[in-house]
Amino acid sequence: MGTLIVGLALAAVIALAVRSMIKDKKNGKSLQCGGDCSHCSGHCGR
Repeated sequence: MGTLIVGLALAAVIALAVRSMIKDKKNGKSLQCGGDCSHCSGHCGR
């Protein structure tokens, strides 16, 4: 039973992380430079 609870909690954390990444991607942010081209030397094409 403990394994099931830990597994469900882990799945929930992973789902929230993925949801956050998808939301950021839709808002134009990326994992590489975060949408701030002053810090990534303009590689994002803006």
